[in-house]
Amino acid sequence: MSTQSAPLVSVGIVTWHSAAQLPDCLSALRQQTHANLEVIVVDNASRDDSAAQAAGWAAARTIGNTENRGYCGGHNQAIHAAQGAYYLALNPDVQMQPDYIAALIDALETRPDYGSAAGKLLQAIEPQPIIDTVGLFIDRQRRQYLRGHGEMDRGQYARAGEVFGVDGAAPLYRRAMLDDIAVDGEYFDESFFVHKEDVDLAWRARLFGWRCWYTPEAVALHPRSFRPGRRAPMAPAIRVHAVKNRYLLLLKNESRAGWRRDALPILAYDLQILAYLLLFERPSLGAFPLLRRAWARAQAWRRDIWRRARTDEIELLTWFR
Repeated sequence: MSTQSAPLVSVGIVTWHSAAQLPDCLSALRQQTHANLEVIVVDNASRDDSAAQAAGWAAARTIGNTENRGYCGGHNQAIHAAQGAYYLALNPDVQMQPDYIAALIDALETRPDYGSAAGKLLQAIEPQPIIDTVGLFIDRQRRQYLRGHGEMDRGQYARAGEVFGVDGAAPLYRRAMLDDIAVDGEYFDESFFVHKEDVDLAWRARLFGWRCWYTPEAVALHPRSFRPGRRAPMAPAIRVHAVKNRYLLLLKNESRAGWRRDALPILAYDLQILAYLLLFERPSLGAFPLLRRAWARAQAWRRDIWRRARTDEIELLTWFR
């Protein structure tokens, strides 16, 4: 595919104290075989050298914020500025192999009903490849998981196919899908700020009839700074957002059919969450005042989402297992 015929891909990188990771990320970006790229870096008021590093790369357009607008606000800014037919939301700690973008583009160009694509992200390559994620999935308690996380890569995910959604470290989104599922001009819900916003977008995309494709030919290195299910390494503020955002996910996206089938496992897990917070993590109870303040906005999002939803509720439940 020539540069002239290849679709333009907008790469958005949101930085916050990312100076240590950004050089390797940008170096890998320069080596991509898909050459028709525009790069937009949004810096969330970093106090390190992140903004200067991004501005020093002539190929990048930079947006500097005077406050931290989080993953959601930063990527929304980049998407609004983007001109590409596709948008790659790239974490600064991800290093893509040269064919990463090209492989994802090839997957979506031949599948017009797919709005996003996931590659194979590895936590480590040496001395042995360990999987970080090959897509997202959700269980009947509405707990989200990274598919394949922590497994040694022995080729068990060598087959391409449909997955529920794509993790937010290096997802490729079709711009037409993002525009279709936006609510009040927001692609990522800025009430989330950070954490689970990728799950929220994947779930909303499903409700609008968009599908997600996994392709193992797209490989990147992502040494994730904290692990799913392990709260201790997470900053206290992110723990608060993680609790709040679980309930925003349910409030906005859960179907009536889903409540009828899975209310008991969902509520059982929520009782576990509450008990854990009361016994071991009382500062995270601060999530509930934040949730109360976001409640009316989330209800407005729900009304708009379900007014426009195009997916059969029963069919969607097959993904929650």
